[in-house]
Parts: sequence; C-alpha cells; structure tokens
Amino acid sequence: MKRTEALAQRLRNRFGDQVVVQEHHGEVTMTVDKENYLAIAQTLRDDPDFAFEQLIDLSGIDYATYANRPWVGPRFAVAVHLLSLTHNVRLRLKTFAVDDDWPTLPSLIEIWPSVDWYEREAFDLFGILFEGHPDLRRILTDYGFVGHPLRKDFPVTGHVEMRYDPEKGRVVYQPVTIEPRENTPRIVREANYGDV
Repeated sequence: MKRTEALAQRLRNRFGDQVVVQEHHGEVTMTVDKENYLAIAQTLRDDPDFAFEQLIDLSGIDYATYANRPWVGPRFAVAVHLLSLTHNVRLRLKTFAVDDDWPTLPSLIEIWPSVDWYEREAFDLFGILFEGHPDLRRILTDYGFVGHPLRKDFPVTGHVEMRYDPEKGRVVYQPVTIEPRENTPRIVREANYGDV
C-alpha cells in the first residue's frame, strides 16, 4: 500500500464522517467544515499517527465560476498544505467560509505560526478574514486599496489608477481611463489549414 493510500485510510478511520478524504494523482485532500477546522488541524499536528509538523502554504480560493460554470455552494475556501517530516507525506486541508458576503475562518496561527503571512495574503487578495489573527492587514496592496484583486468579480483594469500630478507635486488617484479592449487574438488562416 502506498503512503498516500495509507494516509487517506488513517484519516478516514480517525475522523469518520467529519471529513471528506480524496486521493487523486498521488495527493491527499481532506475537506472539513469550518466548525471542525481548528480541532482537526490541532489533531493533525499533535497526533503521532499524523505528525504534520510543518505548514508549507495556505492559499485562498474563489469558486465563483468553477470549471466554466456557476458554482453551487460556498464561494470562498482556503487550502492548507501540510508536511509530515516524520512520515514523509503531504496533505492538503481544505475548508470553506460559509458566508460569501463576509468570508470568515478561524486562524491557524496558534497551531502553525508560519501561517502568519499566508493568512494576511489571503485576506488582502481574496478578502477572507481570519478570526484570532493578531495582525490581519494588507500585505501586497496599498493601504488605501479598495477591493480584493484576486476575486473573480474584480475588474482586470481595477477601479482606480494613480499618476504623478506635477501641479500638485504628488501622486493622485483617479478613475480608470483605460478603454476596454478585446484580448482575444485574431487568427487568419487558409480554408484548409491543418488538413492532412
């Protein structure tokens, strides 16, 4: 039995119907409810059967349109990538924020302090709030930035642009003046191009 199959089976045996465990392409993904997120994360770190000592990454996810069709269910999620050095295995822990208008999840900072900047990044770019995070503020955009640029409903051109105004002697913000244009390349070929 491969390590990933053994891990998936141990997760199913330990957590039962509190989780959904999937193994795909040699990777194990475990989806948990927001209510069980912290307790299960604590168990994954502390239980010697799992021993996920290291948090590698946390990624925000916007499912507004998934697989080119509308998504049914909560829109925002996070995927936490964990590593067990003891068992030499990885796990993706995923949970959904149930409120699309105010996506909120518990912070993992007390369990894995390395999640600090990753949660700030998910907050900044997706607008996902992490309860219990000691310093949740923007990390990649300006302090005055409005919106969350990796949300799928955020305009590609943004809402405002900045430029230097020589009369005022400072940078000013103004509404975007970029004209929308078609980004699809036009391809012109002969009628029988590619026929064998």
